[in-house]
Amino acid sequence: MTHPRRISTMVASLVVATLTTLLAATGTAQAQTTEYVALGDSYASGVGTREYIEDGSGCSRSTYAYPSLIAAGTGADFTFAACSGAETGDLIANQLGALSDSTDLVTVTIGGNDTGWASVIQQCAYPSPWTCDAEIAAAERYIDEQLPTDLSAAYDAIAAAAPNARVIVLGYPRLFNGEECNAITRISSAEQAALNNAADHLGRAIASVAGGYGFEYIDVRDSFEGHAICDDTEWLNGFSWPVAESYHPNRAGQAGYYDLLSALV
Repeated sequence: MTHPRRISTMVASLVVATLTTLLAATGTAQAQTTEYVALGDSYASGVGTREYIEDGSGCSRSTYAYPSLIAAGTGADFTFAACSGAETGDLIANQLGALSDSTDLVTVTIGGNDTGWASVIQQCAYPSPWTCDAEIAAAERYIDEQLPTDLSAAYDAIAAAAPNARVIVLGYPRLFNGEECNAITRISSAEQAALNNAADHLGRAIASVAGGYGFEYIDVRDSFEGHAICDDTEWLNGFSWPVAESYHPNRAGQAGYYDLLSALV
């Protein structure tokens, strides 16, 4: 017959061992943080928010940009690689260094600069008799004929460098509502409609290529509806000073990106 004191000692030892195991498991879980890397161009870096991190990069990265907001909200181990002016080739050459097998989450907004979008809008803003129909048509041809190849190269590189990561691709909004409210620039209602159509063209192309890689795609166009340039509550800057701030999401626009992304992560 087993002595009662021995039984009590055995039970106590079992309880201590169980608690030790549970505490160790809890500590391990608490120690695990999401490794998050943000890639892309000025829409991802936060140009338009008018306040930037002084990191010496010249990339105009902002604490108000959607990647910074996601990192702060999730407590992720965060690398901010997105850079103003980046094209897909720049992303491949300069932004992949932080990616690895242990990367959990990658977000990316890229492709707009490949189409020459900034130059197209600049041409549209010139006064009469200049027009931008030819430039818009050229951008759409590029979207059809070359951009899928550019995006595929970037997505291939991301998938290879971070094979275990969840990759979320975020698109671009339509900029205009048809109203001419910026006195310094001349972008007619017809040109605004054509530019919005080109933005739709761009969104469809990005969504298609991203889907082919199994990446998640966030289409921001509907969320920006009612918040375009000249709307009562703008999420986008019209013509601004410094000029680089123009035609980019402001802080409210970046918060709009954040709301869509945070619903997924």
